Order: sequence, then structure tokens, then C-alpha cells
Amino acid sequence: MSDQKTSLSIQEKIGFGLGDTASNFVFHIVNAFLISYYTDVMGLNPLAVGTLYLVARIWDAISDPLMGGLADRTQTRWGRYRPYLLWIAIPYGVIGFLAFLGPDFSDTGKLIYAYVTYIALMTVYTAINVPYSAMMGTITADPAERTSLSNFRFAGAFSAQVVIGLALFPMLGYFGGRDNPEAWRNAMAVFAVLATILFLYTFATTKERVKPSKQEQGSFGKDFGFLFKNKPLVVMLVVAFITLLFSGLRWGITYPYLKYVANFSGETYFWYLDRISIFYASASIALVIGLLMTKPLTKRFGKRNALIGLTMLNAFSVIAFYFVPASNFEHIFWLNIFSAFVAGPMPVLVWSIYTDVVDYGEWKFGRRTTALTFAAAMFVQKAGLAIGGSLVGVLMSYFGYVANVEQSAESSHGILLMFSIIPGVLTVLSGIVLFWYPLSDPEVDEIAKELEERRAQAQA
Repeated sequence: MSDQKTSLSIQEKIGFGLGDTASNFVFHIVNAFLISYYTDVMGLNPLAVGTLYLVARIWDAISDPLMGGLADRTQTRWGRYRPYLLWIAIPYGVIGFLAFLGPDFSDTGKLIYAYVTYIALMTVYTAINVPYSAMMGTITADPAERTSLSNFRFAGAFSAQVVIGLALFPMLGYFGGRDNPEAWRNAMAVFAVLATILFLYTFATTKERVKPSKQEQGSFGKDFGFLFKNKPLVVMLVVAFITLLFSGLRWGITYPYLKYVANFSGETYFWYLDRISIFYASASIALVIGLLMTKPLTKRFGKRNALIGLTMLNAFSVIAFYFVPASNFEHIFWLNIFSAFVAGPMPVLVWSIYTDVVDYGEWKFGRRTTALTFAAAMFVQKAGLAIGGSLVGVLMSYFGYVANVEQSAESSHGILLMFSIIPGVLTVLSGIVLFWYPLSDPEVDEIAKELEERRAQAQA
């Protein structure tokens, strides 16, 4: 068995998974709370925040593919992608902290500061997460081991969400309150330091093994063109855009839904732990438990069919929130648990499929563009997140949202629609698009086997 097919140690899998823990210690807080932070803490207009999210995508359209092309052409003694974890870990932590610094500027100054720090944060996120994501395709060539890596990766990501759900609001309460800029500043300092340390640990405990054929040569333009000829990839990019449009909208509106519609503010149970913290943390725990279903579901139905089924179940559970009274904590708590549980295996399957389409591209076109493929995936995902986040700001403004006061009936109903019906319909659409994904698991295994034979011949 070649080094490319060697079974990975638990230590390496854990080390790789902690990279997504590091990423989410900053990025999940940004996705889930930055809009509310901008509106309720910094006092920015929701429409201005929505515009910021869209403007930032112009730079992403340039930086994401450039980062992918750069990483694919990087040559160091540590590999192509792994060294970026070493180089960008500290900048990622520093800028993550600065995004929540909350300076006492004028309204215009605060908005300018938000533009600069948000765009800078998206840039360093690209610089470290495009290579990190691409590593899953170079640590091993074994499709089963890559699925296992994906499990560890999202166990790491969801574990970060559990920690954030349990610790963020208690930390904010300890440092002065959730509407206090200094409290956010201190809490983010802790998470930023943890993110930096964990990225460096991932660098230290992983190794790249899969190398492209020595005769591979190609220009960035040709490589970019191959992406659009890769039908499985195109389908997954469309799915990714819709899915992250859902995520950007729902993550951005969840806190306003809990704060203003469900009215889950105030009462604490243990060390500032209130119903909002319980809601977030329990969902993240359900996501982790849901991960355990990935292997049996994949074995029984295959990646594609399992993903379609889970997507539809998740969609209907999200829509159901419209019909359940938000004031009934027990009902929405268990509905949220179910929704998160069925969503648990979904990102694992998606990112495992991305490595499959990288193999397909190498098999079909003779070019392995791992980082460029993941850069394309990350771009459409960030575009979906941004447009979803922008919709939060635009629709909140349209429905008459006013920060830190009791919402009108129109505003409350708008928030409920953004939390349930709108993201639920988007998820149904995502599930429908998945029917066009053409690769079965046996075909993926055959492609991996043939590529292994090609690499062995090229190195002979």
C-alpha cells in the first residue's frame, strides 16, 4: 500500500479536525452574531450592514480564485497547502479580534471601520481556509479515509459551536453584558487566541501525501476553465450557494428571533447561562451527535442519496418553526434539536464529495486543481453567506426593525418569516438541485483506483 493510501492515525485526524475548530472560533461568531453586533451594539443601520455584506463579495470574487491558484502552485518542504496554516494563523486571530473591537467612533467612522475589518477578515479567512480545505484531498487518496477526515473536521467545527453556545453569552455577561462593546472585545480576545493556537496545532500534526503527477503543467486560466467543465462540481457549487444563502439568512436572524420574537432574554440558570445559550449549545450538540449517522447513512444510501434525504428533512423542520409558537420554549427547543440532528451529516457529506469531484477533474482532464476547486467552493459559499446576511439587513429594514426595543407586529412577523419559511424553501430547492449530481459511490471508488494506478506509473 502506498503512502497516499496509508490509514491515518487518530492523532492526525484529531489534529486536522481542530483546524475547523480554530476557524469556527472566529468565523461562526461572525456568521451568527456579527449582524446583531453591528446593529444592536455598534448602532449601525441594518440596510447599511446589508450593503456592506454585498460590497465585500466584490473582493472575494478576486481573492478566492487567486488564493486557490496560488496555493496549487506553492512548493515548500511542508507541502503545498499546510504551510498557510503556519503563516496565517496569527493574522487570522488578530483580525478576528479587531472585527469586534467596537471603537467609539462617529456613525460614519464605525461604518468605515466595519468595512475595513470585515473585508480584512474575509481575506485572511480565504488565505487560511482555502489551503486548509484543500488539505483533505492531499492528506490521503483513500475515499473512505477522506470521509473519515471530513467527520473529524466537522466534529471539530460543531464542537466549536458547542463551546460558543455555552460560553459566549456567559462571557459577555461576566464582562459587562451582551450590548456592551467592551464585553465583546474581551470575549473575542479569548476566542481569537484559541483559534491561533489550534491552527498551529493542526499544522504540527498533519502531513500532505498526495502529489500530482510530475508532468502536470498548466496555466491558471486553463485550470479555471476546467472547473466549468466539471459537471459534478458545477452541481455542487449551485447546491453550496443555495445552502449557504440559507445559512447566512438563518444564522443572522436566529439571535433576533430568540431575542425579540421568542423573548428569551434575561432569566439565567447557571453562570449567566440563559435560554438563548441553551438553544444554541443544544443544537450544536445535536449536530455532533448527527455526525455519527454519516457512516451508516452513506453505507446504506450512498453520499448523494443520503444528502438529498437529509436536506429535505432539514427543510421541513425549518418550515415547521413558522407554525410553532416561539414563546413555547420546550416545543421550539426539541424542533431545533431535530433540525440540527438531521443537518449534522450534511456538511461532512458535502466536503467529502468535493474531494471526489477533485478526483473526477484529475481523471477527466489530467489536472489536479485541489485548492482552486476548494477556492471556488468557498467563494460560492461566502457569496451565499453574504447575500443571506445582506438579506437579513435589507429585510429587517423593510419590516421596520428597530434595535433594542419591542418590535412591531410587522417586524416580528418578518423576523419569523426569515427564520422559517424563507430558509426552508431555499433548502427544498437545494435538495432538488442535488438530483443532478451524477457520481455514485462505486464510480468514485473506480476513479480513485485508476488515479492511483496513473500516479504509480508516473513515478516509476
